[in-house]
Amino acid sequence: MQEKIVRKILGLIGILLFSTAVKAQDFATEKLANWHHWRGPFTNGNAAPDADPPTKWNADGQNIQWKFPLTGRGSATPVIWGNKIFILSAIKTDRLAAPSELPKVAGQFEKKTEAPQNYYKFLVTCLDRKTGQPIWERLAAEKVPHEGHHETHSYAAGSPTTDGQRLYVSFGSFGIYCYDLNGKLLWSRDLGRLNTRLGWGEAVSPVIHGDNLLLNWDQESNSALYCLDARTGETRWKTERDEKTTWTTPLIVDFDGGTQVILNGTTKIRSHDLKTGKVLWSCGGMTINPIPSALRFKDMAVIMSGYRGSMAVAVPLSAQGEQDPSKLSWKYGKGTPYVPSPVLVKDRIYFTETNTGLLTALDAQTGKPVFEKFRLPSITSMYASPIYAGGRLYFCDRAGTTVIVKPGDEVEVLAVNKLGETIDSSPVAVGKSLYLRGDKNLFCIETK
Repeated sequence: MQEKIVRKILGLIGILLFSTAVKAQDFATEKLANWHHWRGPFTNGNAAPDADPPTKWNADGQNIQWKFPLTGRGSATPVIWGNKIFILSAIKTDRLAAPSELPKVAGQFEKKTEAPQNYYKFLVTCLDRKTGQPIWERLAAEKVPHEGHHETHSYAAGSPTTDGQRLYVSFGSFGIYCYDLNGKLLWSRDLGRLNTRLGWGEAVSPVIHGDNLLLNWDQESNSALYCLDARTGETRWKTERDEKTTWTTPLIVDFDGGTQVILNGTTKIRSHDLKTGKVLWSCGGMTINPIPSALRFKDMAVIMSGYRGSMAVAVPLSAQGEQDPSKLSWKYGKGTPYVPSPVLVKDRIYFTETNTGLLTALDAQTGKPVFEKFRLPSITSMYASPIYAGGRLYFCDRAGTTVIVKPGDEVEVLAVNKLGETIDSSPVAVGKSLYLRGDKNLFCIETK
């Protein structure tokens, strides 16, 4: 009798493991037809190989399939699964907080912004990808922020992510939320409030890997990396980080039988073991305020930052412990980005200097420049990260201009399109469609 029970239990475990493996395999395939992460299906700025978005559009409506009017503010990049597109916003209401309702300001931190006295609504909106019509909208929270934000920032800057079954949303200090794709709230977490550098604001973008949800919780004190159970929201582990505020998204890579969570940082770049949070290797040398997310090229992690200095490094994924600069795969010290993340195109890495349109390409294997500081036409200031789709690079600036470039040994500018709205979130390319979030509208662009 006992033997039968044991066999039954083992059989159930086997079914569960097989089901989990199938789901992981399905996700790896299905994500190619979607945009589950703000940096795309490969988390490096590349669209799926069959993506072929338009190269021509304008503010007068050329190739604008639809546009959806946005309420509130937000620079979170939309994500797509199936026929649904998900977008986050923060709306300032007319409701003033009573003195007793105002959050206490942490006086030990220098602030260059003032906390508002109004309540804000934090919204999650789901649209039909083909028509732009709303499917559902959820009020995640209505709260009074404890600090302000940079004038070009917003309270909805962290991008959501999805595993095809659930949507994971981070409003940072205002809560972490998990919905099914029909808008049912499955769980929520309050991880406390963040105190960011000079009160410039937050941008916590969750990253999913299997049933692990990773959150970079860097701030001016008590920084941490969280790993939550994606199904329940329970904390699996929390690793404290000797870091000040960063606005970078973790890179998760499978390597040599293990999984690494790689995070940029002012003090050090660190790779954490996904199972335990333990630091596997670390490397110094970045500038302050690191924002660009790391990317993988073969068996290296490439990380860069560009505020008050320039640095890019390639670290072997086989590294262990603190890295001697002489043992890095390569280093490069010019023209690196401040806010935008780099994009990988085959064996080349493309990035722009600080927030400008000065474009550099490196050989990803050696770190040697292919070309340096080519000035993209009509680009003024840029926060959005570039993407690669249909054999072309797309760069969007804050004035609403998109420059399309053919990558190669020399820069070939294919098109310059003006939309007439501020673009701070990164472009999204799925199939024949390009999605651009302006400050007033979300645009779907398709060749008509």
